[in-house]
Amino acid sequence: YLVRSQPKLQVRKRWDEEEGVDTGDGWDEWSGKALIKPPDQLELTEAELKEETTRILTANNPHAPQNIVRYSFKERSYKPTSVVDQMAVHFVLEGSLLHQDSDEARRLRAKEGPCSFFSTQSDYDLIFLMCPETDGGEEAGEEDRPDSVASKTDRKEPKVSNQFNFSERASQTLNNPLRERSCQTEPPPRSNFSDTANQWEIYDAYVEELQQQEKNKEKQKAAASKNDNDKSKKKTVLMETQNDDISKVGKASKIFERMVNQNTFDDIAQDFKYFEDASDEFRDQEGTLLPLWKFQYDKAKRLSVTALCWNKKYQDLFAVGMGSYDFSKQGRGMLVYYSLKNSAFPEFIYPTDSGVLCLDIHEQHSYLVVVGFYDGCVAVYNLKEEGLEPLYKSTAKTGKHTDPVWQVRWQNDDMDNNHNFYSVSSDGRVVSWTLVKNELVFTDIIRLSLDGAVSDGPEGAEQPACGTSFDFHKQIDYLFLVGTEEGKIHKCSKTYSSQFLETYDAHSMAVDAVKWNHFHPKVFISCSSDWTVKIWDHAINTPMFTFDLNAAVGDVAWSPYSSTVFAAVTTDGTVHVFDLNINKYEAICQQPVVAKKKTKLTHIEFNPIYPILIVGDDRGYVSSFKLSPNLRKKPKALLPLMTMVNELWSNQSCRTKHRRKPNSTLSHNTLIRAHLQLALQPLQFPFVLIMHNTWHCGAWVQHT
Repeated sequence: YLVRSQPKLQVRKRWDEEEGVDTGDGWDEWSGKALIKPPDQLELTEAELKEETTRILTANNPHAPQNIVRYSFKERSYKPTSVVDQMAVHFVLEGSLLHQDSDEARRLRAKEGPCSFFSTQSDYDLIFLMCPETDGGEEAGEEDRPDSVASKTDRKEPKVSNQFNFSERASQTLNNPLRERSCQTEPPPRSNFSDTANQWEIYDAYVEELQQQEKNKEKQKAAASKNDNDKSKKKTVLMETQNDDISKVGKASKIFERMVNQNTFDDIAQDFKYFEDASDEFRDQEGTLLPLWKFQYDKAKRLSVTALCWNKKYQDLFAVGMGSYDFSKQGRGMLVYYSLKNSAFPEFIYPTDSGVLCLDIHEQHSYLVVVGFYDGCVAVYNLKEEGLEPLYKSTAKTGKHTDPVWQVRWQNDDMDNNHNFYSVSSDGRVVSWTLVKNELVFTDIIRLSLDGAVSDGPEGAEQPACGTSFDFHKQIDYLFLVGTEEGKIHKCSKTYSSQFLETYDAHSMAVDAVKWNHFHPKVFISCSSDWTVKIWDHAINTPMFTFDLNAAVGDVAWSPYSSTVFAAVTTDGTVHVFDLNINKYEAICQQPVVAKKKTKLTHIEFNPIYPILIVGDDRGYVSSFKLSPNLRKKPKALLPLMTMVNELWSNQSCRTKHRRKPNSTLSHNTLIRAHLQLALQPLQFPFVLIMHNTWHCGAWVQHT
C-alpha cells in the first residue's frame, strides 16, 4: 500500500514555502488544534469529572438469538444450540490500491504511466516530494524536476485541495464470515418387530425350507427331462423362485421404462402438447390429422382390433380388444391396456381362449371392465386383482349367449347397489347381467325376431333377429336402440319387453354401430357396411342426413366437445371427420392413415379430454392422431337463425315434395324442426319455433 511518510499538512506547508506562497495571518490559528466548547454543554464538577465509569466491551451481538434449538436424532428430542454466530458486519469497502513494488503495479505503471495511480496531479506531486529518489533525487537536472520552470510551462497548474474541509479517511476491510451449508434428511421409517424364537419354531422353519427346496429340485428335474419344445415351461419354473425379487422392482422398472420411452419419442410428446397446424388458416375451414404414437403388441400381430374404449378417470389409458372378424379362422383373443405415457408395451395384458369382440370400462369404478367374446360368454375383469382370470364369467348354466356377443354396456347400479351391464348377441337376446357376490345373474330384457315383433312364444317358434349393436340414452335411463344384422334399428324400453317403441328401416346391410348424441337428446347416428352414415331424430322414421363414404363403414363416433362433429372409419383405410356446423354435405377432413393399402380400419374413439382420437385396424395396430384447430372448433354462442331457415327452404328437392297438398306439410314441418333443433342444441338457450302456411301463387308457402 502507498503510505505517506509525512502529514499532508506539513508537506503542503513545505511546498508553499518553496513556491513562495503567502499563507496569511490565520495560518497559525489553523495549524494547531483548539478546543471549541458548545454553548449548551453540561457543566460538571471536579468530583463528577474524576468519577470513573467502567464499561466492558464484548464481542457478543445483542441482537443474536439465544434460544435456537435443533432436533437431535440421536436423543430423539430438541436440543438448544450453544454456538451462535455473533458477528455483525456494518460496513464493507473493497479497495483498489496496489503496492508500488509489486509486479502488478510495475506492469500498470509501464502501461499507463506513473500518474495513473493517482486521482489528481496534486497527489502525484506530494508523492514525488516524499520519494524524490524515484526520479534521480537532487542530482537530476533543473528540467527534469516537476517544479521547474520548464515543466510548469508544459503542464497545467495543479488544483489546490480545500484546506478547511480536508479530513483524513481510513478504512479497514473485513473478511466475510464463513458460511456453513448443511442439509437435513427425513429419518428412515422404523417399525418394531418382536417375536419369540423357540427350538420348535426354528425346527419348523428349517423343515419348511427343506421341503420348498425339494419341490424346486423335482420341478427342475421334470423340466430337464422334457424335450426342447417345452422351453416355456422351464422359464415358468425358474420364475417362481424369482417372483419375489421381480415384484420389488416392478414399479420402479415401469417408471424407468416410461422415462426412457418419453425421451425416445420426445418429438411426438412435444407435438401432442404444443403443436398447432398453422396452415388451417388457409385451408378454407378444412383440417388435418397429425400422426402421434402407434401402439402394437408383438404377440397380437395376427389379431384384429375389435373394440376400443377410453378410461374416464385416467384419460391417458385405454383398453383394446383383440380378436378376429374372419369367422372361419377363430382362435384366441386378448385384452390389453395401453397408456399414452408408454407406447412400447401394454400396461395390462389378459390373454383369452376366445376372440374378444366388445368391451366397456365402468365410469365410476375404472378398474372394472366387461368383455364380450365370440363364443357367447361375457366376463368382468378387475385390474386390482392379481392373476389373468376374470372375476366373473358367464357359463351355459348361468345363461350365456349361444352366438357372438357384439356389444356390452355398463348401466347404473340397481336398487341393491349391485353393478350391472347389458349385452346384445346374434342370438337375438338383449340380456341384463347383475354382479351378485360371486356369480352373474342374468335377465332377458327383450328378444328380437325377423318379422319386427318380439318373440313371445317358446324359443325356436320364430327365427330370432341378429342384434349387432346397441346404445343407451344419455338422459332417459330406460330408452335404448338396437341395431340388427338385417339393417333395422329398433327403439326399445327396459320396461316394455313385449313390443318395440319404434322401428327404423335404416340400412341395407348390418348396422355396425348406433350411438346417441352426447348433447342433443333426440339425435342418434348409425353406420353400416352399405357405405353410408345416417343421422336420425328418433321422432322421425326417415334420416335427417345421409352420407355416402364410398366404402364399408366400420365404426362411427360423436365428438365429446361439439354436438355437430363426428368421425367415421372405412375399410379403405380412411378417416372421415364431419362438422355439420361448417359443412352439412361433405367431410371437412378425409385422410388415409394406413401404411398398406389392404389394411382395413375397424374402430375409432375420441379422447374425452385431449384433442386426439385413436384408430384400430385389422392388423392389430392402434394409431393415435391429433386434431388440427379446424377439426375441434366449438359451436359459437349464437347462430343466425333466419339464415339457417332460408338455407333449409332453399333446398328445392325438399320443398317441392310437399308443395301441392297442405296436409302433407306436417312431415315437412317436423323435418325442418328437427334440423333446427340439431343446429340450436349447443347454444343452450330456449327458443320457440312457430310455423304457419299461406297460399301464394298457386302453392302453399310455409313461414317460420
